[in-house]
Amino acid sequence: MRATGEHTAAVPIPAPPLPPLASAAEDAEKEKRRNRRRPKQGGTAPVAAPQGPDADAAGPRSCRSMTPMYVGGTRLDAAEVEASTAGTSQSCPLLPAPIRPEASVARVDCGAAGRRYFQPHLPEQAVEEAIKRGNVFVGKFRVNAHNRNEAYCTIDGIPVDILITGLAQNRAVEGDLVAITLDPVVYWTRMKGPNVACNPLMGGDSVVHEVGETNGNHGWKKGQADVSCRFENCSNGVPVLDRMHLHHKNSGFSQAVKCENGNATVPESYKRDLNDGKSEAARALQRICAMIYSRPSRRPTGKVLSVIKKSPRRDAVVGFLAPFSEFPDGEQQKTQMSVKRMNHRAQSDFTGLILLLPTDPKFPQMVVSVSALPDCVRQSLKEGDAAIEKELVAARIDEWNEESPFPCAHIIQFLGKGGHVKTHMDAILFENAIPDPEFSPESMACLPDICWMIPQEELDARKDLRNVLTFTIDPPTASDLDDAISIETLPGGIVRIGVHIADVSYFVHPETVLDAEAQSRSTSVYTLRRKISMLPSRLSEELVSLNPGVDRLAFSIIWDIDPHGNIISRWIGRSIIFSCCKLSYDLVQDLICSDSSQSRSAVSSLQVHGIFEQEDVIESLACLYEVSQNLKEIRFKGGALSLDTAKLMVLFDEAGAPCDSYRSVRNDACFIVEELMLLANVSAAEVISNAYPDCALLRRHPEPNLRKFREFEAFCAKNGFELDASSSGQLNLSLSRIKEKLQDDLVLFDILMFYASKQMQSAEYFCTGDLISRKDDWAHYALSVPLYTHFTSPLRRYPDIIVHRMLNAVIEAEQVYLKQKKSSTGQNGVKAASCEMMDRCFTGLQFSKDAAESEEGKKALSAAAKKFKVPSSENLRVVAEHCNERKWAGRRAEEAGQKLYMWALIRNKEIVVCNARVLGLGPRFMSVYVPKLAMERRIYYDEVEGLSVEWLEATGTLVLDACRNKPSQRRGTQVKCRAIEEVVMLVNPSESMLSEEDEESGATEAGGHTAKSVLLSDGAVKAQAAPAILPLVMHYLSDIPVVLHATGGEDCAVDIGVRLYMASYFK
Repeated sequence: MRATGEHTAAVPIPAPPLPPLASAAEDAEKEKRRNRRRPKQGGTAPVAAPQGPDADAAGPRSCRSMTPMYVGGTRLDAAEVEASTAGTSQSCPLLPAPIRPEASVARVDCGAAGRRYFQPHLPEQAVEEAIKRGNVFVGKFRVNAHNRNEAYCTIDGIPVDILITGLAQNRAVEGDLVAITLDPVVYWTRMKGPNVACNPLMGGDSVVHEVGETNGNHGWKKGQADVSCRFENCSNGVPVLDRMHLHHKNSGFSQAVKCENGNATVPESYKRDLNDGKSEAARALQRICAMIYSRPSRRPTGKVLSVIKKSPRRDAVVGFLAPFSEFPDGEQQKTQMSVKRMNHRAQSDFTGLILLLPTDPKFPQMVVSVSALPDCVRQSLKEGDAAIEKELVAARIDEWNEESPFPCAHIIQFLGKGGHVKTHMDAILFENAIPDPEFSPESMACLPDICWMIPQEELDARKDLRNVLTFTIDPPTASDLDDAISIETLPGGIVRIGVHIADVSYFVHPETVLDAEAQSRSTSVYTLRRKISMLPSRLSEELVSLNPGVDRLAFSIIWDIDPHGNIISRWIGRSIIFSCCKLSYDLVQDLICSDSSQSRSAVSSLQVHGIFEQEDVIESLACLYEVSQNLKEIRFKGGALSLDTAKLMVLFDEAGAPCDSYRSVRNDACFIVEELMLLANVSAAEVISNAYPDCALLRRHPEPNLRKFREFEAFCAKNGFELDASSSGQLNLSLSRIKEKLQDDLVLFDILMFYASKQMQSAEYFCTGDLISRKDDWAHYALSVPLYTHFTSPLRRYPDIIVHRMLNAVIEAEQVYLKQKKSSTGQNGVKAASCEMMDRCFTGLQFSKDAAESEEGKKALSAAAKKFKVPSSENLRVVAEHCNERKWAGRRAEEAGQKLYMWALIRNKEIVVCNARVLGLGPRFMSVYVPKLAMERRIYYDEVEGLSVEWLEATGTLVLDACRNKPSQRRGTQVKCRAIEEVVMLVNPSESMLSEEDEESGATEAGGHTAKSVLLSDGAVKAQAAPAILPLVMHYLSDIPVVLHATGGEDCAVDIGVRLYMASYFK
């Protein structure tokens, strides 16, 4: 159950204290005053503490003690408290006696000798022993971006993420691998949302969300997405993303436990397994799960005991410098505002230090030694030059000891002045550890000479396919062509189709400097205006790229396919090809369309090399289109899921500045390539996993989060849509039916797809040896296939190179084995079918398990693995983890780059008016979906001067109106109201607003996608979205006009803000 931060702290653990700290006497006096203000047991129930997203605006929670009778602001009866502390049946099993959090850390002034803010980390040996005993568990530390006081840990085997708050985080940083211990049940917090059943047998990994699989340059990348919000009556809370999995028909997973009257039922078989001779750690996990199932409304909480492995993100922090007395305003620094209250004595304790405010809200504020800064910077600070605070800096966390509330960092470099696109792009690349585009001289020395020619021995050893019609289909600007397609027509309606991939493994050898650098980079990164390649351009764009009119080395998979789309034969091996032409998606779309005039105009731009003519290419494309349609139909009948949506693209002018944007939709030409690439990846996965079941590199896509899908189903039902999520195929059929119903409201369907994609977990690389006993977990949910890998893009993905080496080993072993068998037995009298089977015992459609398990087969496979240096299971696990981390970093960089250019575009336009759809409402903020940006944003309207807010929770209605009278303040409060201009753009009803150009006039075509302009192109025109009139009454899914504007940049992170667009005579 992956969480995003909707919970209050389960135990009275405050945020890391910031100077100055009160004395013990002052604390005692304050505590007495607080106790006098608390309601008695017979009175009104206590108000819950601010929930995750609310707390981000409220600032860090104050340090308060809390009686065990109140957990997360919810009162527990005495019987439950007594039962929870009575024994292991009601509290966490095998855990030491609970320690009161208040007593665990002394509240002292920073820097005082012998005093500390945090508990010391446990020694490594003690952690290992505690893990074996089941007292401590290991998980990845993830911070809530809306409230850094809340973090979550995923523990393998436990279906719920563990909540860790305040000081219990014990100096862990986003991405750290930590050792944690769980609190007793009495301190567990309440969950929001409906109670749902859990699956006791699943404990999959919780990872970053992704929409689905992508394939080379032909696939989609995930669209820009912001933080999620509950579908209805969000109450300003972000829902939990649970790690429970749906159990669909095409998986072997057991059914989830049933939920009756809100109470989960633990299966009897599961209870019997608690004491079946398993290790202490396994029994501890099972008992914790049993308690979770018996308390489905509670989330476990815990505390960090040690950091086992530090996150690489510690070495890549980006932020702005600020003196201790000054802090920038803005949404992202709200949790830091309490530091303004430092007195002069506290400031003197930090003499010689300056604050670093990270642009990523998941990171804590840090301190930097002024003496370590360059002389010019120190001089600027001494002179009070404010310009230094607008310099974006790159830093690294050096240490964070228990005697400091802040981690200590040092500046690596000054990136430049904030607000400039180049500066922020450099910052994006730095914080995601994207390397320099240039390669080392040692790597370049591994490449052959520029005059390299294919050696004769390769011509003799490879299958010669140069006389087969072959071509590439790519975006028009593509320069690294790593896949080509061939087609031949055989008698009986059989079509022979080949996918040919650039043979990168021929040039990139294991254990070389070039291989090490490619592995380190792991993936190519594309940030709209910049490309950081995984391999040198001389290799990726010249020697290996499947350019037209030249011979090239390739790795080929060829299928014979009947008229119904059934595969009747398969060949895999190394080849030599000759591409006759380079086609773009737009050109292919024109050639396969039914409009004859459009086809004729496209033919004139078709340049063909070699022995084939234009007519041959056109006929082949028509045949390919028909075959791909059959393959697609078969794939979706088999249960595949498509979450394909329009993608936001940015256009640039001649100077390289963003000038417009558009939403693009893929055309049929894209799907031709996609179907064949998917088929090739599946074929490669089958071969390597059969031949090397313990050390094959595959790609899995776990099933979606069960809890989130239950909410999604409830959302669909509330709006009259039937959603069947019993399998990926049924989910796809349901979404298709909903799309038919929503032909007149495509925005709502976009929202549905937006949220359906957010329920998906991320696909990831893995070593089969790690899941050898759980082969059901190898499957790819969205594609609905049991085996999948990446084979088709070795120029931009390092895992594809590993897969090529594995295939080379399998082919080599197959040849050695067959040679031995033929020499020992001969083939006289053997039937043709048997010969065919024997010739492809490892790479054909039917894998010969007998051959692989024979003595000769084992020796051949082992020798081939050594020859081609196939990684061992242990090494492959490390490679897979690194490739996953680099892929996610590349995705973060790409999405951040797109957001940066959209920010720059909106900044240039100053404001953009458009419609938005309300996704969630509450007393403090609303969540809206902006269709033209495919983004979700929040609008905070609490404590705004001149704006009255009435939230009717019973009906889910929000009423905003102009406040004619000055709002009264409660006695003793020092809340500063924000100006109404921060939330609302008010215009007089008689005024007209300049905004966006009619999108119908901005239709363009780009890169194989139909495009429509969504922002200004030239001059401003009259707004299509009329301003709303105060008072404004809003409900869930209401359409409202909003104004988009660029925020931040100069002294804080860039962002795209949203304000309400309203008209009032009281302006």
